[in-house]
Amino acid sequence: MTIPDTVTNLGDYAFSYCGSLTNVVIGNSVGSIGGSAFSYCTSLTSITLPDSVIDIGDYAFYDCANLIGVYFQGNAPSFGSHVFDYDNKMTVYYLPDTTGWDDFSNQTGVPIAPWLPAMQTSDGSFGVKTNQFGFNINWASGKTVVVEACTNLANPDWQPVQTNTLTTGTSYFSDPHWTNYPGRFYRLRSP
Repeated sequence: MTIPDTVTNLGDYAFSYCGSLTNVVIGNSVGSIGGSAFSYCTSLTSITLPDSVIDIGDYAFYDCANLIGVYFQGNAPSFGSHVFDYDNKMTVYYLPDTTGWDDFSNQTGVPIAPWLPAMQTSDGSFGVKTNQFGFNINWASGKTVVVEACTNLANPDWQPVQTNTLTTGTSYFSDPHWTNYPGRFYRLRSP
């Protein structure tokens, strides 16, 4: 489910007990998430929060037993009590150059990890297609990703091949010159 940019606040109990809700992307205008807004959403596996979210209410994600990833695009928000209690499978992911995440983890007990660009290898985009090698890149919308390549991992000389801006959180990379090399390796980085 995608909550549109026209929504500015998710009220208390907005989606509480929505058992079939699996994935949520919150629009760029939401500033606060009310108490118990997503509590007991037992099928929820991931949620992406924009940098506009600055406050999360008490019990907002309480007992979302299958919640694996919460992806924050901004600094750590202020939060109420028991926000992530009984969400034992989850990790909070944060973007580089954002702040407050160590304190957030210490106060909530939730593990944190940097949210980095990812090369998708398990979807249908990975591999040779129409004489080009390519793959999808997933990350946060509006972020820029540089694809680098090298031909020797023992003595790597990584060279930028393409710079992509992920306007919708996904971008497709293809290398029409892949056949010019006996082997070519790729990695992603943010500039």
